[in-house]
Amino acid sequence: MSCYLCHNPLAFRPLFSQLLVSADRSDFLCHDCQETFVKINKHCPRCYKPGPSDLCQDCKNWESQGVIIEHTALYHYNSAMRSFFSQYKFMGDYRLGQVFQSDFRQLPKDRVLVPIPVSSARMQERGFNQVSHLLGKLPFQELLTKTDSIKQSSLSRTERLKTSNPFQLVRTDRLPDKILLVDDIYTTGATLVHASQIFKAAGVKSVQTFSLCR
Repeated sequence: MSCYLCHNPLAFRPLFSQLLVSADRSDFLCHDCQETFVKINKHCPRCYKPGPSDLCQDCKNWESQGVIIEHTALYHYNSAMRSFFSQYKFMGDYRLGQVFQSDFRQLPKDRVLVPIPVSSARMQERGFNQVSHLLGKLPFQELLTKTDSIKQSSLSRTERLKTSNPFQLVRTDRLPDKILLVDDIYTTGATLVHASQIFKAAGVKSVQTFSLCR
């Protein structure tokens, strides 16, 4: 078995049964490729933006609009992560969704996981929702739909912050009391803020957010 990224042989060959139950990054990536992904250490206490542990300007700006961010993230969105997501999302390498599933297994169990959806156009283009695939076999509920819009990756930071809310509820009854919204990358926070607002307006008591990268 070879590394999913550099294609060099893996030193350890996992059994198929191990991959189904308890696979982690070392089962899919060589040591050198694993080392390129950097976990966040110091960060903003609200949005996990890497850097000083003081409240960042992004969160201050959201607070001035009446929004208090409650977010957690694991990894820096560095050049290695950008390359990973280019291959995973935009080149459609579905296998890569397995690489970080062990990280997602550490998510809290006291909240209902809700992945950020993709639009119907993006689903037709890509063939899968990259966020729900990252969750692997974890239980989750698809409670949102998303209208077709311009790709976020093609927008500037200012343009992202000005986008209208693209999300709608799948249903308005029997919503969970506590939700953890899950996304792949947190950039400006606009996507997760929009999704959170939909749930809060529908009466959900507590909405927190999580992303693999920040």
